[in-house]
Amino acid sequence: MKHWHIDEVAWDRFDPSKVDPEIVPLVKAAAMVERNGDDYADYLCNVFHDDPDFSRAARYWAVEEVQHGEALGRWATLADPGWDYQAAFARFRKDFKIETEVDRSVRGSRTGELIARCMVETGTSSYYTALGEGSTEPVLVEICRLIAADEYRHFKLFYDHMRRYLAREKLSVIERLKIGLGRIGETEDDELALAFHCANKPEGAPYDRRAAIAAYMAKAMGYYRQKHFDRGVGMIFKAVGLPPRGRLSDISARAAYRFVQYKQKRNAAIAAREWGTAPSGVTAQAA
Repeated sequence: MKHWHIDEVAWDRFDPSKVDPEIVPLVKAAAMVERNGDDYADYLCNVFHDDPDFSRAARYWAVEEVQHGEALGRWATLADPGWDYQAAFARFRKDFKIETEVDRSVRGSRTGELIARCMVETGTSSYYTALGEGSTEPVLVEICRLIAADEYRHFKLFYDHMRRYLAREKLSVIERLKIGLGRIGETEDDELALAFHCANKPEGAPYDRRAAIAAYMAKAMGYYRQKHFDRGVGMIFKAVGLPPRGRLSDISARAAYRFVQYKQKRNAAIAAREWGTAPSGVTAQAA
């Protein structure tokens, strides 16, 4: 059951004067990634084909993910009335597909699959918290708050099922950590890059994965603060079986934030050289 409905968002509070042009391309890309939740639900239901409780939970999860995409897409069309959300999403869907017809996890075990999902929910919960706190446009702030809360609940959903499977499969902390770090490393894969490209480049423009992910990361990383990493690293540590609070967590969070700051500068240079002018000059209109 949804914890909120898209029609409950206070759309009439949209304030075009408070739209940050730098955030609009990110919201457009996020709308498409979130809207693609149905395919991931198909994949998960096939991996957990004999677990009706989890399969049911995965379907509910996908309903909320799709709503995230619809809410973000609706906001982006208010911020940039010339943007065609449905057309951009259709392009993305045509070129990005995941393999859903499977009978086992690409992570090697069901525990591993659920750890990977925990990593994703940690990242999205932190991301939407950072975006919401980095914006002053009231509708986007509300949407980000609602989505971040959903993503935190999704983390708990996958974590609870992961604990159930861990009791059977008994992955070590090292094995769990390798899976978690591997999934985090996939952040710069084709999904985000292609979503950012389809959302922000005209149809027919050549796709350059390296330039697209650099442009995305250069913008997205600028909204993070140390507190977002403190919370996110704690969630990651919890999922892989390490103490979520303590000296190791604190050191790791500080190191992660410094690394992201370095990556942002590096990506900004790549984006300026290879992506061209970012599509941030949009015109907003009132709802």
